[in-house]
Amino acid sequence: MGTGSYLPPRSVSNSEVSSGLGLDPEAVYRRTGIRVRHWAGEEQATSHLAEEAARRACEAAGLSPASVDTIILSTTSPDMAFPSTACHVQRSLGARGSAAFDIAASCSGFLYGLSMADRLIRSGQSQRCLVVAAEIKSRFLDRQDAATAILFGDGAGAAVVVGEQVEAGPHRGILGVRLYADGARHALITVPAGGSRLPASSRTVQERRHTIRMQGIPLFRVAVTRVAGAVTDLLKEFGVGVGDLGQAIFHQANGRLLAAIGRRLALPPEKLYSAIEQAGNTSSASLPIALDLAYREGRISAGDLVLLGTFGGGLTWATALLRG
Repeated sequence: MGTGSYLPPRSVSNSEVSSGLGLDPEAVYRRTGIRVRHWAGEEQATSHLAEEAARRACEAAGLSPASVDTIILSTTSPDMAFPSTACHVQRSLGARGSAAFDIAASCSGFLYGLSMADRLIRSGQSQRCLVVAAEIKSRFLDRQDAATAILFGDGAGAAVVVGEQVEAGPHRGILGVRLYADGARHALITVPAGGSRLPASSRTVQERRHTIRMQGIPLFRVAVTRVAGAVTDLLKEFGVGVGDLGQAIFHQANGRLLAAIGRRLALPPEKLYSAIEQAGNTSSASLPIALDLAYREGRISAGDLVLLGTFGGGLTWATALLRG
């Protein structure tokens, strides 16, 4: 597996996002664990961020971008309604003839995509899968909404998954991915307008219904419970404990959520990776960005067990166990 990530050059401070909200920059940090986030430039679309991360992942895997045979792209901020953002990335990478499609599983999208790649390779339908998660959430923010304006940033993360024949020794790569959803709780985080249920109109724009709406407190509680429970089930299934893990990496929603999950699972601080302070919440891109940074910082060594976990709109959540 090769990983890659990309954050736009524009760094946005707590001072900038808290302006007009009645919060000082340190208050934003205490609430979120974030000091800066990155926002895309006017000339950048989601596919541009995805392409950058994809090229870096291919380079890390030692593969030409044109050689991938499947592109799976997670986003809830696509370039346009259709064609898929994955097809724009396919064109940019020169991966002619590869399968390319988008998935929308909110912050859990990267693990949903990783599961698809795993199954495509195991079935023999694909050999080199590129899984990308890319988001431009800054364009869906109500700057007057303190619950969301201080959280979200833009970015992309990617991983190349390659099928290999293993002759002997412990299996490396993806050991297992488990996916979950609860549509009954869809209203906890949503962008209400812009689809067939509530098409765009002058009224929906005036009412700011094309921006992220989040019920933070109930979402926090459900996230901690569901993720911790799913992780416990996964570790039990594979017969490993927290002490066997080299690193645990979760969706970088906010610092408090990461700390709460860590406490619930009794994870030592040195095994709970966080990139939230310098990247903010980049929705589905946050997990692969953190995974790539952990690899590049030397936090993951060959043979390490790596636990991944996500939670997001839908509601969706997912877990995965990898061997580095």
